[in-house]
Amino acid sequence: MNMYLITNIIGVLVFLAIAFLFSKDHKHVNWRSVIVVLIINLFVAFFLTNFSWGRNAVQGAADGFNWLVQVSYTGIAFALPDWVNAKPMNFVTSALLPILMIVPLFDILTYFGILPFIIKWVGKFMKLITGQPRFEAFYSVEMMFLGNTEAIAVSGLQLKKLSKERILTIAMMSMSCITASIIGAYTQMVPGEYVITAIPLNIFNAIIVTSLLNPVRVSPEEDTIAKMGDSAEETDENGKPVREPFFSFLGDSILASGKLILIILANVIAFVALANLISKLLGLINPWLSLEHILGIILFPFSWLMGLDVNHAFEFAQYMGTKLMTNEFVVMGQISDHINSFPPHFRAQITVFLTSFANFSTIGMIIGAFKGIVDRDKNNHISKNVIYLLLSGVLVSLLSAGIIGLFVW
Repeated sequence: MNMYLITNIIGVLVFLAIAFLFSKDHKHVNWRSVIVVLIINLFVAFFLTNFSWGRNAVQGAADGFNWLVQVSYTGIAFALPDWVNAKPMNFVTSALLPILMIVPLFDILTYFGILPFIIKWVGKFMKLITGQPRFEAFYSVEMMFLGNTEAIAVSGLQLKKLSKERILTIAMMSMSCITASIIGAYTQMVPGEYVITAIPLNIFNAIIVTSLLNPVRVSPEEDTIAKMGDSAEETDENGKPVREPFFSFLGDSILASGKLILIILANVIAFVALANLISKLLGLINPWLSLEHILGIILFPFSWLMGLDVNHAFEFAQYMGTKLMTNEFVVMGQISDHINSFPPHFRAQITVFLTSFANFSTIGMIIGAFKGIVDRDKNNHISKNVIYLLLSGVLVSLLSAGIIGLFVW
């Protein structure tokens, strides 16, 4: 075990080194933030693997977000009852249609100044801990359970104010979240305690990885929180911005949410279909060839660095490749019947690695979400850095799995 533990420690350091190697700006990496957040993450991993009441607290927060999503299903069920009652729900129902309620709800909170107030003070607290700008710090908490498309959508007002470099950071972080509504489905297939542990680990590792890959210097003048009316064109006789009537504003929010869903859906369909086409074309050359298998071979050294023997490392790498090409549910379905027979170290790491949305279809979701919110220049900047989105998602999952592995043998 000592040899495997040493390998696991080296693996965590290698994952961090890879992020630094591919950094866009080596000179301006915020090492204070990286080191502090890494220490916090090690403590969180130790705490959540040893104390059940800590996991219960995370589960309680997840249940709160899940309740919000379940409420959104009542509206969906009124119009499309067969979609909500289907088991399992389709992707559109579970991941996209809740946007129609959640985004207007957060827009209402923004309209009355409540959400900017929350972002300001939660952001200040998280900035104090992590050293990140206020909005990025808040976003890391926001996306913990809300899901990437929802978190992006409800942050539209803030995102419009950010530079394209900061927008890329948000896009990269968005590769590493999950939606609260599917936590229950995860825990039916893989060990629930590691699913819950993965949620905060992924968020802190997203901060670490983006700090290394995409360091962005934010001045105090730029580190502000946008409010309704900041960019209003109309003003009253006293020079104050004229606020749009509430129901007109709400109608615009709902229509924008519907448009956003269509954009995301189109991008997801295209990305998944094109990735599958590549695999099919490779299969014509050799039936064994596929993107899943190729990715599995490429990722083998990284799975071995998590303190696994060669056989388990190869098996892990194949699961990693399948997850990136399809999604976490496919792999969870493959291993759910026998995961309890896995060695504890392997079982914990595979569960944590799978607990995220990091895959090719998520790239389509994120690009689609931003296309409905920010301008062409910022969208183009994200599209030019798609490889960084994928690299960020993979490194966060590897780091989370590597860190949990330090405490479970």
